[in-house]
Formats: sequence, structure tokens, C-alpha cells
Amino acid sequence: MTVITFIGAGSTVFTKNIAGDILHREALSDATIRLMDINPKRLEESEIVVGKLASTLGVKAKIETYTDQKRSLEGTDFVVCCFQVGGYDPCTITDFEVPKKFGLRQTIADTLGIGGIMRGLRTVPVLWSICEDMLEVAPDAIMLQYVNPMAINTWAIGAKYPTIRQVGLCHSVQGTAEELARDLDIPVEEIRYRAGGINHMAFYLNFEHRQPDGTYKDLYPALRQGYMDGRFPKPSSWNPRCPNKVRYEMLMRLGYFVTESSEHFAEYTPYFIKRDRPDLIEKFGVPLDEYPKRCVEQIDRWEKQAKEYREANEIIVKPSHEYASQIINSVVTGEPSVIYGNIRNQGFVPQLPEGSAVEVPVLVDNNGLQPTIVRDIPPQLIGLIRTNLNVQELTVAALMEENREHIYHAAMLDPHTAAELDLDQIWALTDDLLAAHGDWLPEFARPTARKAS
Repeated sequence: MTVITFIGAGSTVFTKNIAGDILHREALSDATIRLMDINPKRLEESEIVVGKLASTLGVKAKIETYTDQKRSLEGTDFVVCCFQVGGYDPCTITDFEVPKKFGLRQTIADTLGIGGIMRGLRTVPVLWSICEDMLEVAPDAIMLQYVNPMAINTWAIGAKYPTIRQVGLCHSVQGTAEELARDLDIPVEEIRYRAGGINHMAFYLNFEHRQPDGTYKDLYPALRQGYMDGRFPKPSSWNPRCPNKVRYEMLMRLGYFVTESSEHFAEYTPYFIKRDRPDLIEKFGVPLDEYPKRCVEQIDRWEKQAKEYREANEIIVKPSHEYASQIINSVVTGEPSVIYGNIRNQGFVPQLPEGSAVEVPVLVDNNGLQPTIVRDIPPQLIGLIRTNLNVQELTVAALMEENREHIYHAAMLDPHTAAELDLDQIWALTDDLLAAHGDWLPEFARPTARKAS
């Protein structure tokens, strides 16, 4: 019997979607699903939701709950990580409000930039604690890691615990393919693509449409022409605050389409958010403070949903496009599949540093995770990717070496931060963020740990 542990199961909506995907699969319908969270109320809500999912589907899955991390991991086969250290209040609020005092505005701040650095410092130690428990009680388990900052996390896990079988998972590759298919009015099932790079900065190296005769047609000319004509991007079907203009503009400049959203990409580069250029914000529809707005909306929506779920006799979910259940099914049954995963770089992208976290196609079967090699990423894309890798590498170095100065170095190398602030401002901002986060950070990063310079 397959055992699947959710760490951070109190993220109930996410847990519902992944658990629903799992329970829809025949080979996994009798799995034991362990839900672990430190918040008893949210854990109870998740237990109710997953239990009703199983009942609605008529499957024999066993649902267990835990507040003890190590116990939840004993003998497990898969570990799904889906938590946010520090939550919206106080940590996300801090990551946005403190930089604003320096004139530094952000959109999402969970992956790169000063917000992503702080989130990495908070998050990696928790992931390391899971790895330690896994090595003791479930050394052969596979970690399916959905936590941001994905690339920093994956890099840091591989650096300290290289024997842990892990993959970082995101929905940006398959999700963007669906967005572009919608712009092009082509069923996504008729599109073939190949991508490579790093999480949130992978690019479609090929994006093609299957023709009636079985050949494939390059879709890049149609995407470029549609943008030049003003037909693309079409209005967002899921968030009207977030037009997709940044990515189309970068397609015109780089020749390739990036797989993460425009609101993310705007803050990974120095080109779109400038405090003395409000015209850029307007022209490209950059949604400043987008993530806090989403958090408030999600919290409000969840309060209503939780009540509905408690009262409902049945809970029905449609299969999502997340990769977790596909991976678990392939490992358990041997039925092969291909996903896009974030993996420790061991030559899989030869142009990028060994040990960094790269996003590449991964074959999955009963042998586990088998990444493929992507050798042909064009130099302009590699150059842009490296600007993000610098920040990731210095954040991981700070954590690995417990070197507080590297936190400042990471901030100094961030493209957006450096475009807006001078060195004194970057140092002062980092000081203020470390002080504001306090005990949410590992001890070496706290202000009291700073060495006299």
C-alpha cells in the first residue's frame, strides 16, 4: 500500500487539489494519506475535506492526521511539501512593507528579489529538518516539493542532503502552455513543446502545432505577429489585474517565451519596475503588490469555503494540472510519464553551474526520477538566467556557511533591487528586514548575530 505524507497539509485548498488528483487514480485509490500540520484547526479542516473527497469517490483510502513531523514520515513513500513559513501575516506583509519605505516595489516577492531572499532564509531550515527526519525514518521516500522559493530550496536541499530523492514542482510550464494555446485558439492537446532553464525562468525552446499530416509547425511566428498586431495577449481569464504584456515584450527581445507569469518576470529583471517611470508600469500593466492582494482574497475566500466544506455531504474536484499524482502513479505502477521538474544540476543543463537547481523534462517510472539533458539554451537566455542564479547561489551560501554577510551580497546582486537602490540603501534595507523578521530567521541571520566589521 502506498503511503503519502503531506507536510503543511493545513494549506487546505492545495491539499484538496493534490489529494483529489491522487484519489482519482485507480492505482492510488487505497493509499494511506497522512496529513501533517502544526495548526490544529487547519489540520482538522483538511481532514474533513480529504475524508469527504474519498467518500465522494467511493475509494478505500485511509486518512491520518499528525502534528508530529517525524511520526508522519515513518515509512512513508512520498512526501508532499506545501507550506509557507511565517504566512501572510506577519512575514509576507513584512517582505512588502519594509522595502516600500526605500521606494522598492514588488509584485510577488516569493521567488527572487529581497522578498525571495528573506523567504528562502525562513524556509530552507524547515525543509532541512524534513530531510533529517526522512533520512532517519524514510530514507527511500521521494520529496515532492511545492514550496517557494523553489530554486533556492531545491539548491539548498541538494547541497546539504544530496542523497534525498527530491523534485521541485511548479505548474508554470504546463500552465503557460495552456495560456498560449488560448491566445492562439489552438487546443493545448495539439501543441508540442520543449522547455529548459530554471524555475520561473525556463523558456520554450520549441513551441509547435501538430498538423493534420502529422508534421509540426513552429508557433513562434504566430505569437510574435499576434503581439505586434495587438491581438495578444488576450485578457486574462483568471486575474484581470495581470495582463501578460511583459512576457510578450521579452519574447520580442529574446526570441523565446518564458514559462512564468508576467507579474513574476517583471521583478526578475531590471526593465519594467522603476519608481521614476510610472509610464512603464502603465504600459505593461505591472501589478504592484499583487501577492498581498491575492493573500487577502484567498483568506477571505477560504473562510467561506471552509464553512461550505463542513456542511457539504460531498466534495467534488476536477483533476488539476499539477504533476504530483502523475509522478506517484508512474513510480508505483511503472507507467512512464514526462514532467517538468526542478532537479539538482548534475550536467542536465551544462551551461549552468553544477549543483544549482534546473528545470528540465524528467522521465518518471518505477526507477524514479530520470532528468533529461538540455544542451541548447541560447546564450542570451543563459545570460539572463545567470543574473537570477547569482541571487540564489548567495542565499544558499549564506545558509550553508551561516554567513550573514552573504545575505547582503545576495541582495546586492538582485537585478531589480540593484536597479532601484544604491549600496547604502541595499544594506540598510537588508538590516531592516532582518530586524523585522527576527525569530522567523535562523539564528545566524538575526541582527544580534551580526559581527563587528
